[in-house]
Amino acid sequence: MASLKENFDKIVSSIDEKVSALGFEKATSDNELEAYYTGEKGVLKVVAADGRFTVYSGEEIETATNRLCASLLDENSDDKDVRYVVNETIETLTEKFNKKAVTPRKASQKTPQTVSKTAVKNGSFYDANTLASRLCLVFPELRPVYKEHLANYENDFLGEEFFTEHGTKYVIDAIKENDPHTMKKLFQVLNEIYEDGTNDTQSLIAVTILGELNNDQILLARCVDYMSETMAPPVIEVNKYLASAAGKKAKKKLLNPPAYKPKKEKKPGLFAQAMAQSGGMQPPMA
Repeated sequence: MASLKENFDKIVSSIDEKVSALGFEKATSDNELEAYYTGEKGVLKVVAADGRFTVYSGEEIETATNRLCASLLDENSDDKDVRYVVNETIETLTEKFNKKAVTPRKASQKTPQTVSKTAVKNGSFYDANTLASRLCLVFPELRPVYKEHLANYENDFLGEEFFTEHGTKYVIDAIKENDPHTMKKLFQVLNEIYEDGTNDTQSLIAVTILGELNNDQILLARCVDYMSETMAPPVIEVNKYLASAAGKKAKKKLLNPPAYKPKKEKKPGLFAQAMAQSGGMQPPMA
């Protein structure tokens, strides 16, 4: 297994060309686990410390405000982890610094844009498409399936359908395999997007994806070790609810909807029902 420095050097070597194309030049550093880049757009710093590979931007670097992204990286990381860090770093830098003009397309042909971390800091919320795109970094084999989904629906992303038919399986299989590196990366994405996601996106994570754990106490216990304090309670309550008689009935009705009849009042979804069953806990608000 490669050392932390060897993995750090691989990542820096892999992103050098992209960073240069974005208008930065590499500068010297006295720390073998740090690298600096300078240019008209400011200063970039990448550093491996405290089990993470972090990218900072700005004059007063190494502050929470100036942190662009942080990926898990330690002495136990392997080549797959390195590729994940490289992909996330390049994607983040491209989103922030690539200002090249894009030829306008017809509205029906526009690829849905992901929500960047910078946009979230400025008040936006993560959506379902961003969740799917970020999970493609954890599961590279999901990327062609994601692209095919967009192509089939003229670049319109249907979150519930995508995760029900494709994405959820990758997550549940990873939890069953319980590889520590994959679990860390997976829940790094799920925790972050749940924390700052829209209500619909939170529901996708808690119900459509992690609800498929089917209240399996062994699988849930594995997840609790990685889930944030914000996400864990709703996920546990959703699983309890879906395992109850009322939850099974609601899920069956959702999967086999009756013939349409006008309703006076919209009933709450599975996520809201599960939260109500938890004794007053309300679903998190976006």
